[in-house]
Amino acid sequence: MNINMPLNKSKLLNPLEPNRSTGIINGASSGLLNWNDIAYPQMYGLYQTLLSNFWKAQEINMQDDIKQWDSLSPEEQVIFLRITTQLASLDSLQTPTMSQVMDYVTDSSFKAIFAVISQQEAVHNESYSYILSSLVPLSEQNHRFNEAKEDPIVQKRNELILGAYEKFRQNPSPQSLFELGINSINLEGIYFYAGFAFFYNLASQQKMLKTSTMISYIQRDEMQHSYFISQFIRILLAENPELNTEENIQYIYDTIGKAVCLEKEWAGVVLKDINGIDLKEFNGYVEYLANKRLRQLGLENFYEDRNNSMPWIQVFSDEMINETKSDFFEQKSRTYTKVTQSNGFDEL
Repeated sequence: MNINMPLNKSKLLNPLEPNRSTGIINGASSGLLNWNDIAYPQMYGLYQTLLSNFWKAQEINMQDDIKQWDSLSPEEQVIFLRITTQLASLDSLQTPTMSQVMDYVTDSSFKAIFAVISQQEAVHNESYSYILSSLVPLSEQNHRFNEAKEDPIVQKRNELILGAYEKFRQNPSPQSLFELGINSINLEGIYFYAGFAFFYNLASQQKMLKTSTMISYIQRDEMQHSYFISQFIRILLAENPELNTEENIQYIYDTIGKAVCLEKEWAGVVLKDINGIDLKEFNGYVEYLANKRLRQLGLENFYEDRNNSMPWIQVFSDEMINETKSDFFEQKSRTYTKVTQSNGFDEL
């Protein structure tokens, strides 16, 4: 296989091909999906986990946060709006990108999971708009979104992701799909965490708890998306050994390393004056996350082995939410999927 040869879009129906796909790309597949007969049975468990996490922004009543908004300091308000629109700008990339990837994947079970992820990313994007509409008028929202587009640090961060996404969009090939996958992990597994830390820091002070609840739902989804993409890449490399080269392994380390540097740079701007967040601790936390992403890809740590340098954030982690039948702010009863070693979703 030439790893730079264009991928063909998979046909909707191939009656002469087997229902169980022979490959996640360039495979023979009828296009029909029987979840009881798929090449990678563990994908059904992941699919069910994603479905069990279904939520809508409107489930969360923002009245408490609306009342509390004016009590935030002007600096907290500015950072709140800046981070919210910046996170929305990142998630805006994911829905169309995951939808496009789905067109070139030949395994129907993977297509189904990419479809769910694409829909969940649309929910995330709407949730940021829902938060903003609860707190500030449309003119202020538009101003902040325009700032996010023009912010040089945001542009610098987005460039790493956009470069890989546009490469695949213009030239869908096994190599560009691999590079897209690594950068999707960067976006969902590295980039969001300075923003998440800001909202959880507010929550630890009993501020804007409804927003933080919504962020916790987004975080849970992103954590599982990142895990799925890591498994997708491992299968892609196993099925296509021409991709499993020293150059591509180095690409993983280099690209995740760039994302870590860019997230640290962003945190140094938006979190530098936030009481309760130590930037040195946060930098260690991002390296800790990067090591976890690398291990999910079956690789060794890039940074020295370290523990979570921000243990206070563990209170707001996915596992802590999943431990209870009602969410950790006691807003409404929810049933969460229990995260276990078997499905691979480890703690933050």
